[in-house]
Amino acid sequence: MKVIRSVAAMQRESAAWVRSGDAVGLVPTMGALHEGHLTLIRRAKKECGRVVVTIYVNPTQFGPKEDLARYPRPRREDLALCRKAGVEVVFAPENLYLPNHSTWVEETALSQGREGASRPGHFRGVATVVLKLFNLTRPTRAYFGQKDAQQVEVIRRMVRNLDVPVRLVIVPTVRDADGLALSSRNRYLSPEERTVAVKFASLLQEAALRPADSARWLRGQLKRVAGLNLDYVELTGDRLCAAVFVGKTRLIDNEGLRR
Repeated sequence: MKVIRSVAAMQRESAAWVRSGDAVGLVPTMGALHEGHLTLIRRAKKECGRVVVTIYVNPTQFGPKEDLARYPRPRREDLALCRKAGVEVVFAPENLYLPNHSTWVEETALSQGREGASRPGHFRGVATVVLKLFNLTRPTRAYFGQKDAQQVEVIRRMVRNLDVPVRLVIVPTVRDADGLALSSRNRYLSPEERTVAVKFASLLQEAALRPADSARWLRGQLKRVAGLNLDYVELTGDRLCAAVFVGKTRLIDNEGLRR
């Protein structure tokens, strides 16, 4: 497995892939890998000749009071997992932004509401870094998890509107045995907080069985859970999305309605 840390080296590598005509699968991550990421990697391995995983904690998608400084960065463990999964290249740059960086990608419709309202500027940072990663790695397919539902919508729109030559593959949310959606931030939870977080996931899945009043019912139920603070519940199309705080940890999740 090759670990690439510089932009120039990544550009040389991806140019060689393009010349050879290899199908390249990209799995963009911020590290702290878990089974959800590994599911994306395995899907990419099945469909592409080469797989590149990016590990970059993108500062531009964090707000001033968010967890950028403490976001988990277990680099040795991440690289070991990638090596074991058969990843060909890990792109792990220290920084992707020049000191005078002033160019941004901003989707202005689907990024509104939900995460866009709770985290101003978040999707501008996401769209910008994802397009930079597409340009640097030049993938045939890029793999994202459905857990980040609004992110998926924004990236789909960006790819369509900007004519980015990549096929997006969206993989269903991976859940732990207790039903909690896998997330790198789950490691922040104490055992007691984990119990509360599981109630959040359970209620969301129950609400998805109530298409007539799913959002209203879920909002009411979550407000009754001790140790949980509701950020939002929103029904977008046939997908019920929610975000909560459990202690200081912010968790998001979504489920498709089952009509």
